[in-house]
Amino acid sequence: MTDPLKSEPQDAVKVALDGNVLEVTLDRPKANAIDAATSRRMGEVFQAFRDTPALRAAVITGGGDKFFCPGWDLKAAARGEGADADFGVGGFGGLQELPDLNKPVIAAVNGIAFGGGFELALSADIILAAEHATFALPEIKAGILADAATIKLPRRIPYHVAMELLFTGRRMDAHEAHRWGIVAQVTPADELLSRARKMARLLADGPPLVFAAIKEVLRETAQMPVQKAFDLCNAKALPTVKTLYESEDLREGARAFAEKRDPVWRGK
Repeated sequence: MTDPLKSEPQDAVKVALDGNVLEVTLDRPKANAIDAATSRRMGEVFQAFRDTPALRAAVITGGGDKFFCPGWDLKAAARGEGADADFGVGGFGGLQELPDLNKPVIAAVNGIAFGGGFELALSADIILAAEHATFALPEIKAGILADAATIKLPRRIPYHVAMELLFTGRRMDAHEAHRWGIVAQVTPADELLSRARKMARLLADGPPLVFAAIKEVLRETAQMPVQKAFDLCNAKALPTVKTLYESEDLREGARAFAEKRDPVWRGK
């Protein structure tokens, strides 16, 4: 069986490992559009990331300096690939429907992020963007539903702003995306990857069991009343929360604080 965490120079999805950080580059000239085969490959990569304990954080970016990803490959659609095609274990782009991905993922948006490319970025936990990056949901102009963005965007930014973007398909630059809280940082283009890698290393050195608990709590309580969400956490009914509070890492955190040293997180 081919190792999903290895790639060849000609591959559309390039994978690199830097210690416990995974870097994934969507490199499919001319525009880094995603067809079903590419999406399935991305799903295999992120599934392997999820299931490899030694890997602690990931960065997803685009090849070149113009496109992060413009979304679905419409040339593939013209050849008969349907919106109901098999996009793989993680859904379109390998991230947005991948279950139980409890590790930090950073999107380094290096250019145009339209349609499914915008949705791919939204599937990450943190978005960094180059100054020239732009975002849009142009599906409306083709009579297509931007389903993931329709679900996610009104939960991330003010409803009326999200609806304007969905209804008009207009472009939003990186600074506006930052103003609405979609983008965490806007950087010069030549600093984007170094910033993303620095942040990924910071997260990779952090407590993996806490990150897992944060992501599961967010998923499971998103639509709950506040008190019910507290009750769920306090009852340790979520597997990651139960694991965290019974872990050696929890005790190590307390010891390290008392001993005035950096903790050594083992993820157990």
